[in-house]
Amino acid sequence: MARPILAIVGRPNVGKSTIFNRIIGDRLAIVEDKPGITRDRLYGIGEWLNREFSVIDTGGIEIEGEDEILKSVRMQAELAIEEADVIVFMVDAKAGVTGADQEVAQMLFRSRKPVVLAVNKVDNIQRQDDIYEFYSLGFGDPIGISGAHGIGIGDMLEAASEHFPEEHDEEYGDEVIKVALIGRPNVGKSSLVNAILGEDRVIVSDQAGTTRDAIDTPFERDGQKYVIIDTAGMRKRGKVYENTEKYSVMRAMKAIERADVVLVVINGEEGIIEQDKHIAGYAHEAGKAAIFVVNKWDVVEKDDKTMHQFTQKIRDHFLFMTYAPVLYVSARTTARVQKLMPVVNQVAEQHTMRVQTHVLNDVVSDAVMFNPPPTDKGKRLRINYATQVSVKPPTFVFFVNEPDMMHFSYERYLENKIRAAFGFEGTPIRLFTRRKSDDE
Repeated sequence: MARPILAIVGRPNVGKSTIFNRIIGDRLAIVEDKPGITRDRLYGIGEWLNREFSVIDTGGIEIEGEDEILKSVRMQAELAIEEADVIVFMVDAKAGVTGADQEVAQMLFRSRKPVVLAVNKVDNIQRQDDIYEFYSLGFGDPIGISGAHGIGIGDMLEAASEHFPEEHDEEYGDEVIKVALIGRPNVGKSSLVNAILGEDRVIVSDQAGTTRDAIDTPFERDGQKYVIIDTAGMRKRGKVYENTEKYSVMRAMKAIERADVVLVVINGEEGIIEQDKHIAGYAHEAGKAAIFVVNKWDVVEKDDKTMHQFTQKIRDHFLFMTYAPVLYVSARTTARVQKLMPVVNQVAEQHTMRVQTHVLNDVVSDAVMFNPPPTDKGKRLRINYATQVSVKPPTFVFFVNEPDMMHFSYERYLENKIRAAFGFEGTPIRLFTRRKSDDE
């Protein structure tokens, strides 16, 4: 089930990134008292009353030229309106109502999306009176909050959660493998869907961003049922939107959340760019099985070393996804496209694989014997036993004497040993440590 989406909108320097970090419980957005400092991380996961939701921080848009704040604010609001189920409209108690605030308010009114008005920088009781002028924006009761001190965040999320869509079950059964195609605009996702299906079921154009919404295409092959989810491109055109390709990540996330297997499509002609790494990183963090699909390979000038060299570039750029296989295809000529679905089946199976506890512990014991755990001040980490607790992705818990002594490097060592013993090709695996209690 896709998570509800909450977008944080407001003019520059009202504290959007600080609130974003408060909600997701991490410092993924850069916070600095300077307009427009937010760079890469625009998307996170929050939780309120045991329900997860996605959060968009719209602070990261960079516009060329000077004195374009209103244009920037307008674009932020348009993008958020398009994606969100509910919008937190953030204003600044110290600055009062500004022209930019009124501009955003008018756009939000026209959108008919639910809006929660949050007045930031209400840092003490004296500031509480400053929120009253914001009634003039027309969104009902303003909620006073303080990103710096964490005041009022719960009240804001409570108001926002009242507008979340009702929860509903996934429309496809467990026997259906859900495959999402993600990638930046114009890598050939829709053409690849058509090549897989063998028919023109998705509109294809040479212009980047012609897919308007995520499209579900169910089909069956060799007795296996699939759903292909083709992610949307950018709806808007023009220079402003071309400068914000990072926002295609938002739509990719919707598809990633619903998928079992993610095809990370890379333009073989253009090579790897930074945005490819961001998009693939979300699939990894979501714990989805993944395959790198290098498209447009037919137009690449190559010799007998080109494919190996490109694969090495992928491994170098995506160090966090060395488990993902790499396939080279041409959606235009359909070359090697027939190899895709067998690999999809394979990584989907690995994604749901379970390991018996006694077999797992034999592997862990051998690993510990070959390379003992680290020591700290004369005390050694002791692994009592391990067990697999879930799948999608395969997740393991190690019961130990001192969880803080499980160093990242030793955790990576154990992961490599588990992969060497059982495979898990195409899927991330998760390792957690817990203190072994006396009654365990």
